[in-house]
Amino acid sequence: MGTAPHAVIFDVGNVLFPWEPRLVYERLFDNEQALDAFLSQVATKEWHFQHDAGRPFAETSAELSALHPEHADKIALWGPRFAEQLGPAFPDMVALIEELDSAGVPLYAITNFSGEFWRDWMPQVEWLFGRFRDIVVSGDEKLTKPDPAIYTLALKRFGLAGPEAVFVDDLPANVEAACAQGIHGVLFTGAAAFRAELVRLGVLAG
Repeated sequence: MGTAPHAVIFDVGNVLFPWEPRLVYERLFDNEQALDAFLSQVATKEWHFQHDAGRPFAETSAELSALHPEHADKIALWGPRFAEQLGPAFPDMVALIEELDSAGVPLYAITNFSGEFWRDWMPQVEWLFGRFRDIVVSGDEKLTKPDPAIYTLALKRFGLAGPEAVFVDDLPANVEAACAQGIHGVLFTGAAAFRAELVRLGVLAG
């Protein structure tokens, strides 16, 4: 018999909260075509990934505004209004976290997230993350998923061996990287399927 998992590590964006930059920018463009062009060619998710890796928004926004001066005012809003890019928590995942917490299951998170944006957002979501024992934020560590080093760091900080943890993420590469560290990785497809897997693993009672 291998080690049975007893702790759960969550991803945040698109597992606990939807992340969609359009939530901010759809109000700032007159037409859908201009909005699509801005998000696919200017303020892209690939550009944003630099923040997850620890680059300050002041630097990235200055660089992008120099390339696209006509959009400088809109680029400048990305950081200050980042919290508005995140929708309300998924209710069925909140219910699952409450169930796990009530059952005494240790809860953790590893999130690709700018450290500065995270601190701005936290006061709004402390009601949920107050149940978590620790959260590794990529921007603060200057390590991002799926780099194996962020999982190694997280396990050490959480005081867990890989097989003692279940990790859930919506991106296959992040799940595969967790599995390579001996963690039980689960690709997120919805709360019901994830809860069923936690029951199967014995983390939750049936």
